[in-house]
Amino acid sequence: MRKPTQHLSQVDIAHVRNRAARSRARFLCAVAVASVALAGCAVGPDFKQPAAPATDRYSANTLETTVSIPVHGGEAQSFASNAALPQAWWTLFGSEKLNRLVDAAFAGSPGIESAQAALRNAREVYLADRSLLLPSFDLKASASRNKDSGALYGAPSSLYNLYQASVGVSYGLDIFGLSRRFIESQSALVENQYYELQASYLTLAANVVTSAVQEASLRAQITATKDILTAQEKELKVTERRHELGAVALSNVLSIRADLAATRATLPPLEKQLDATQNLLAVYQGQLPSERQTTDFDLQELALPEQLPLSVPSELVRRRPDVRAAEALLHQASAQVGVATADMFPQITISGQYGVQSRETRGMFSNRFWNIGGDLTQPLFHFGELAHKRRAAVAQYDQAAASYRATVLQAFQEVADALRAVQTDAQTLQAQYDAASAAESSLRLIEKQYELGGTSYLELLNAQDQYQSAQIKYLQALASRYQDTAALFQALGGGDATALAARGP
Repeated sequence: MRKPTQHLSQVDIAHVRNRAARSRARFLCAVAVASVALAGCAVGPDFKQPAAPATDRYSANTLETTVSIPVHGGEAQSFASNAALPQAWWTLFGSEKLNRLVDAAFAGSPGIESAQAALRNAREVYLADRSLLLPSFDLKASASRNKDSGALYGAPSSLYNLYQASVGVSYGLDIFGLSRRFIESQSALVENQYYELQASYLTLAANVVTSAVQEASLRAQITATKDILTAQEKELKVTERRHELGAVALSNVLSIRADLAATRATLPPLEKQLDATQNLLAVYQGQLPSERQTTDFDLQELALPEQLPLSVPSELVRRRPDVRAAEALLHQASAQVGVATADMFPQITISGQYGVQSRETRGMFSNRFWNIGGDLTQPLFHFGELAHKRRAAVAQYDQAAASYRATVLQAFQEVADALRAVQTDAQTLQAQYDAASAAESSLRLIEKQYELGGTSYLELLNAQDQYQSAQIKYLQALASRYQDTAALFQALGGGDATALAARGP
């Protein structure tokens, strides 16, 4: 005997709906509480900034004030401990022409543009990945023409339209920190690109300064060589007149001509180097060599910085952009270990859908539906895949740690080498100045004696060769003082890191 059909009243139906709503609310509250409670739980190592080397000096040599030479660029240089370089450290050379050249290079260099674009790309990827911690919403709409056979229900086939629109929500509970570690990894890559951009600025500025000094040095060497040529041409005329009078043999005339030709042969290589240096300066500014503008740098226009700001060694790892970039890569590798570790734990996703559907567009919004559910994925057996990936991430971290340590060691080596070069350059310049002064005095004396017939041409030739060689070496030594000073500023990490990199996008 069939039981009588029970009909629910409207009150009963509302009661059932309220109980279902309260159950859904309790479920969502439980999920929210669990998410908050576990939000701070992220597996894997927490990155710690490496400690600076425990040293109070850059090299084993004692830093002393350099010697002084009585020429422009021969001033004594001293070291100002615990002092910071200015942001635009190249302005210490006191040349407005050089300052404009560096600014033009910053504005036009394709290398800077590339580093800026890389930073923008890293930032956008990071901002996109931050959405992993938030729910995603998707709107879906569909319309279809359907035909059911009706055979399964013993009814005739039916032909109908179906319209549907819904909003879907999906949220992954980052219980074990998989998304947070991944976002941390992307943030470290942004930091890496930031310091790569700063390193690009620092390297470009140093290259422009050293190239400008090189141009000035080559220009001075060409001028000195031309002065020697003028003196030799004068001596050739004197010797030719004396040969016409029968005072000297023809061999002396031929020797002077040969020596004059040899001196002229040294000009094209110097002019070639000068042209190449000017082309390089044009490229640094993002210009074609054919578009370059004449710079006409002169060593007399540059001031040698007499006070060399020297930060304490413990701050070097915070100032060098290459060290900071290596540190960011170490941070990224640490976060990747967390990603590989979290990938071995369960992943929970909550999803829901709310929408309307109808066979007619007219009554579509009166037929609503919804659903909510959760997915849990627990890796069980992947033939060692996840364990090997984690070991690979740990190995990558060890590699990044070794690379960071090597970068720190190289940074201290470059500073020590630059400090030694600055001190040695002053001594070299003093020796070359003394040699050039002695060679010039000897040449002037022998030239007068030769005009009066009191010495042989061989002695004159030797005096000219000595003077030319000493003069070229002196100019090279003078240029080295400026270039090695710029190299020291670069090795110390340049000026303010934040202000310099802020030139970027």
